[in-house]
Amino acid sequence: MVDQSAPVVDARGAQLVIISSVVSARDMVGTAYRDIGVPLLTWESDLFDSLRFTGQRKGVDFGELAKEHYVNVVNAPSPLAGGVAAGKRWVYPRDGEMGWGRPAPGATVVATVPGEPDHAVLFGYEKGATMDYDFIAPARRVAVFLGNRSFEHLSADGQSMFDAAVQWALAGAQVDAREP
Repeated sequence: MVDQSAPVVDARGAQLVIISSVVSARDMVGTAYRDIGVPLLTWESDLFDSLRFTGQRKGVDFGELAKEHYVNVVNAPSPLAGGVAAGKRWVYPRDGEMGWGRPAPGATVVATVPGEPDHAVLFGYEKGATMDYDFIAPARRVAVFLGNRSFEHLSADGQSMFDAAVQWALAGAQVDAREP
């Protein structure tokens, strides 16, 4: 575990890079983590554009809801769904922060904000998939809906989806010793 000031080269040889929402996104704009050949999982929606998960317009291509506790599982067969059934599922016991994005067509969308199919809250890219800006994913990439203080409040369905996201990202891990 390192903080946002650690050089990206420190991630070489890692099996998974996780960027939580407590990083200072402002300090990571243009982050070199987008280029690293290691699977990456994040729930910092303000980095979705820099990491090429989405376009660059905050509030249009990515954003955060202050009060939501449901997701709509739209791709239950995906391993990213963690066995959670299709439909509206609660992931927090009461309203909390939830990040969302409008991913590129190369993404696998698993869950969205209920009633807002363009606002994906759990999605991933396979290695080699086309992300936004015609960027090719150098390894698996996953976006998760968590907010700054929501992990400890996850429901069983929310925990299953988070665990599945980590496992899916790790399943694509191939240690890449190249310079990022």
